[in-house]
Amino acid sequence: MNTVVVEIENEVAYSFLQNLERMNVLKIIKYNVVPQHKKQKLSERFTGCLPSERVDELQQELTQMRNE
Repeated sequence: MNTVVVEIENEVAYSFLQNLERMNVLKIIKYNVVPQHKKQKLSERFTGCLPSERVDELQQELTQMRNE
């Protein structure tokens, strides 16, 4: 047995799949996928992960390294 994911475009296609299920040709498994409309930036994803004191230290170190 193989498993595939199918995107249903309209109700006619869904009813067709339901008929195939009734004939024991396939089995419908509900699978909800949350679409990613916008890919999240890493800066947005990790905002607030570090304490502000550590962020200040890292900024100072980066500035120092750039000046060297």
